[in-house]
This record gives sequence, C-alpha cells and structure tokens, in this order.
Amino acid sequence: MTGTEAALRITGLTAGYPGTQVLHGVDLEVPTGALAAVLGGSGCGKTTLLRAIAGFHPVDGGSVHLAGRLVAGDGVDLPPERRRVGLVPQEGALFGHLNVARNVGFGLDRAGRRSGRVEEMLELVGLAGYGKRMPSELSGGQQQRVALARALAPAPALVLLDEPFTALDAGLRAEVREQVRAALRAAGATAVLVTHDQQEALGAADVVAVLRDGRVVQAGPPREVYSTPADVGVGEFVGEAVVLPATVSRGRATTVLGTLPVPGVADGVGQVLLRPEQLRLDGAGTSGVGATVVEVVFHGHDTTVLLDLDGRTVRCRTMDAGGLRVGQRTEVRVDGSARFFAS
Repeated sequence: MTGTEAALRITGLTAGYPGTQVLHGVDLEVPTGALAAVLGGSGCGKTTLLRAIAGFHPVDGGSVHLAGRLVAGDGVDLPPERRRVGLVPQEGALFGHLNVARNVGFGLDRAGRRSGRVEEMLELVGLAGYGKRMPSELSGGQQQRVALARALAPAPALVLLDEPFTALDAGLRAEVREQVRAALRAAGATAVLVTHDQQEALGAADVVAVLRDGRVVQAGPPREVYSTPADVGVGEFVGEAVVLPATVSRGRATTVLGTLPVPGVADGVGQVLLRPEQLRLDGAGTSGVGATVVEVVFHGHDTTVLLDLDGRTVRCRTMDAGGLRVGQRTEVRVDGSARFFAS
C-alpha cells in the first residue's frame, strides 16, 4: 500500500485451537476509512480471525498491526482494551438495564460522557432523541444502530462487525445495512464486516476478502472479485455462476454455448465461468444456440430462466423474459468474454 498506512494490516496470521489449525497464514490490508468485508462459508475461520484482531484469541504466528501499531505477534499480545477496537456483535448485545444513552456511553470516561459525545453518536446513527429509551423499546434495527454508536463512541482505530444483520428480516436487513454504512462513512471509521452473505459483502464493502479454509484466497474491490475471480470456487461463491467444460484454442473457448472469447489465456482444456446475466435470450430463435426453457422464476427486478442445452442446465438472469414458457424452445447467446480456468 502506498501513500498511507493501512488501518489494519495482517501478515501471515496463524491461529487455532489445541489440535486444530484454523487460520493458515492470513494476509489482509484494509485502508484507512474503508469498509472491508471478510466473506466465507461456515467453518472457514471468520470468527477466529475477528477474535484474533480484537484480542480475544491468541495468535500462533504472523502479526496484526492497527494504525501502524503492532498489537499481536513477535512476542506482543496487547489485551483487547488496549487495541482501540470497537465491536458490533450479531444481535447488538445491549445492556437491558441501561437506557440507550448509558449504553452508548458505556466505554467512555466521565468527561467523555459529559462532552456531548453520546448525543453526537446517536445523531450520527439517526437516533437523536432516543437516549432515554430502554433497549426493549427499540426495534432490532434500532438496537443494531445503538450498538454501532456504542462501538464508535470511543473513536476506535477499527470497528469490527460480526454478522450484525443476521437476526434481521430481509427487508430490514438491507435498510439497516445502508444506515450502518452511511454512519461509518460519516464518522470516517475503518471497519471490518464478517459475513457469509455474498450480496451483503458485494453491496456494502469497499474491499472484499474471500476466506476459505483459513486462507484469504482473493481480496480486492467487489467488482473485481466478482468479475475476475481467482478460481472457480471464488466465482461460484461470490455470486451465481455458469460453469462449463471448455477447450481453448487461439483465444477462443469451445463450449455448449458456442465459441466464446477468452483473451490472454494459453490453449488447453478446463472450465469457463460466466455470470447468468451474460446470457441473452432470443425467443424468435434467430441467433445463438438452441435451448429449452426448464423453469421461469420472476423476482420483480429481474427473472431467472433455467435452460436445458442437450442435457446440461444453465441459468440465465434477464430483465425481459417476455412470454417465455416452460417447454418453449429459444436460443441463447453470450454477451462478453468468459473467464477460463485450466484443468
């Protein structure tokens, strides 16, 4: 990283439990002021990584730097209270016997509580005037925003969000996610969001790090990770994918969807990866490869169409499915190039 010190820099981090290695040399940098999403399935090491950053779990090797300061590794293991890390847990974890203002001010000293910092944080998260309410009087989304205000109040070097939207229903989850993102940006905070939700990571983060089997297999801007995945596994995990056997010759891949451009790759045998939105349908049957409609699922904003191509099912996402019906013959073509992975 050039021009500025990373707010979080993890190098070669290893950690685990007796008899079980969980993290295997994790490397990750998060720029100051950025929101990074650590994305991975169950058991990949997300929670262990978050706990190691916060100081709740010892590291076996490697190092963790926060704002340029070594907090773990090389014989250093600062306790959580000295790391200047704020934590937003899955369900807010507010103190039920304290009102909102006292929850937000919990980590501040007396001078901090009297400075107006609590009111400032509540205004930042859109809850000005809620200070005297009890947690039981708030919705789930409001409780999460109070938890964020509490985490931001001491001006931490880093905010960790541990799957904070999991307990919310789908509609509220998107709304609260946008509110939390806006509050983090307004505060100029650096944050790490741990999640298993691909759309959450792609839609909210500046940096997405895909964690698999205790390693970061790819990290970068969301659009880059989605459009140029490091391998088929990443491609299938970060979004819907169409994966097909292919043979490449002179920059063209031969597949059941026809011959597709795969620029810059060597000749060989392997797989191509496409996104369902790259598939274009022609109900008139005047272009592309012939296919049979297997299923049509309307989502409101778009439609998923499952197609059978000589015994292989592929998925297409389209804004205009027209009058397509199950059993109808259509033709499909590919828009853009494919991503090729050699066997």
